[in-house]
Amino acid sequence: MEIRIRPGTDSDAKAVAALHTASWRTAYAEIMPESFLNGPLEHDHQVLWLTRLTVGQAEGDLFVAESDQDLVGFIYLSLQPDGRVLIDNLHVDPTLKRGGIGGKLLRHGFDWAASKYPGRPVYLEVLEANTPAIAFYERHGGRAGIPRLAHFSAGFDVMDLEITWPLA
Repeated sequence: MEIRIRPGTDSDAKAVAALHTASWRTAYAEIMPESFLNGPLEHDHQVLWLTRLTVGQAEGDLFVAESDQDLVGFIYLSLQPDGRVLIDNLHVDPTLKRGGIGGKLLRHGFDWAASKYPGRPVYLEVLEANTPAIAFYERHGGRAGIPRLAHFSAGFDVMDLEITWPLA
């Protein structure tokens, strides 16, 4: 499968939201409450991405991975007030995982961060129970931090941890 990575645009908002939701429903099925995953999540993701990409409130940069014009993954990065670069989202179509798409997106994100914010550390937050994702990030040089409690506005808590890469 040939993968092309390009900057995301406002026309990608609905597809990104749908992929974001599908990814969460698959990866977090045993981690987050079913009522949350099957509740307003899809609507919330649509609002998030439409706002970020069509209203011009994006504080970061979106890159999408395509194969034959189909969106198969995306990464969203932004500079944080502490000077580090946050990978706020990295998702791949759940049916295409373990095919190299996530690694390509991650490397593209690192290249973007090194070009736009040289020398800045890159990090992300991942749910502690999402062990496949943690293993993926560690295979790509990430270092896991200390677990901490993450509060979700939907009324539940889960443990997460920070994965860091020293310098972009």
